Amino acid sequence: MDTFGAKTDPAILLIHGAGNNRFAWPDEFCTRLADGGRFVIRYDFAGASVDALAEDALRRFDDAHVVGLSLGGLVGLRLALDHPERVHSLTLLSTTPGGDGLPDSADGLFDDLPEPPDWSDRAAVVEFLVESERPFSPRFDEPATRAYAERVADDPSSVRTFIEAPFDWGEPMRARLGTLRTPTLVIHGAQDPVFPLEHGETLAREIPGAALLVLPETGHEYPPRRHWDTVVSAILRHTNADRGLR
Repeated sequence: MDTFGAKTDPAILLIHGAGNNRFAWPDEFCTRLADGGRFVIRYDFAGASVDALAEDALRRFDDAHVVGLSLGGLVGLRLALDHPERVHSLTLLSTTPGGDGLPDSADGLFDDLPEPPDWSDRAAVVEFLVESERPFSPRFDEPATRAYAERVADDPSSVRTFIEAPFDWGEPMRARLGTLRTPTLVIHGAQDPVFPLEHGETLAREIPGAALLVLPETGHEYPPRRHWDTVVSAILRHTNADRGLR
């Protein structure tokens, strides 16, 4: 687990997506949030189900603003629904409530993903991580992705565990969205091929009072650097220290 900023500032818990680890939230992105007066926590999650990941997250904070991407967003939803007293606000990036009536992922998206590498071969791990991310972005930033992959390759254990072990995604949470009272910001790529934009629009429409920020020319990915000014500002506004727990 890594932290940025002063412990006396309001906490933001960053929950990464499936097949990633904490370094998917770049240092500079975390620092920008910390410079805005937030205590930022990023960590490698552990568990074989959404419920297990939520329990793991609860051990990382007392109360916090929760920011989750993709699978991390599902974990964030679970936390806000089941433990609202612990979650000041919720930011959901590139995620879905699940349930019927939402569009499927783009045709063939997962057909050409690389096979898992020899995990003892560092160079092969780096290439695997880079190529695994390439299909999900319409403006793929290879240098940034390679820098992340080089860092993960020093210890790919958490990524390897998720890729190789079965995972229980649990029941869709869409039917419970109307009960959510946690202030929610939805951030979604306009060209997300995994969870098309309608998934984010549905979250924003069915969570009472939720706001939607659509990122143009963006897929299923961590906010690209070109959007950091917009995204960091939005998260800082949303996690304003004046917000209280319900």
